[in-house]
Amino acid sequence: MERVKELVDYGVIGVLLFMSVVSVGIAIERWFFFRRVNLKDFKSRRDLEVELTKGLHIVATVGSNAPYVGLLGTVLGIMLTFYRIGTHGFVDTKEVMVGLALALKATAVGLLVAIPSVVLYNLLMRKVKVLMARWDVENGG
Repeated sequence: MERVKELVDYGVIGVLLFMSVVSVGIAIERWFFFRRVNLKDFKSRRDLEVELTKGLHIVATVGSNAPYVGLLGTVLGIMLTFYRIGTHGFVDTKEVMVGLALALKATAVGLLVAIPSVVLYNLLMRKVKVLMARWDVENGG
């Protein structure tokens, strides 16, 4: 069962941190792309839309799935706590509370990854819509 503890501490939290880095990295790259994009380089609206939305699905995926990854860590942590209670044969309140608190950290990290990812996705999609509207105005679309 020590493997489960390591899985929660390093595996789940590590996956969430990786997801966070990927999401923020893509968001930063897209923001810089939006700042330097020249709308006149695009002949069709669809080509522009494809270029503007590259990678945004990953930011959305991180935002929607990070809470579930965190929840998985919490479930594994709670299972570990119950296993320890069962193997000791008695209930030590301190051990239970510490185990549950540590289990809940995975959910907290999942939310700390998801919330900024969803905010970044919404901000980036707003910028996409603005750029698409500007292209429409310039091209009589």
